[in-house]
Amino acid sequence: MATMTLQLPRVRQVRLRRMARARGISVDKLVDEFSATGLAQYDAEVRFRTLAGKGSPALALALLDKVDATFGRKR
Repeated sequence: MATMTLQLPRVRQVRLRRMARARGISVDKLVDEFSATGLAQYDAEVRFRTLAGKGSPALALALLDKVDATFGRKR
């Protein structure tokens, strides 16, 4: 593992501590979970954009419309 120093506003630091306490984990573990989620989302977006660049924009948009309809989102 590597050590990383983060500078956060005091209010955010306090809220992160409370959230970690509420979940029964350390702040380190909470930040690790957040970073894993963020990286997974980023990787999925990169994969999607790469595949979309090789495919049909119309089919990609149709797929996004299905996702939006499933989750009740509007673009």
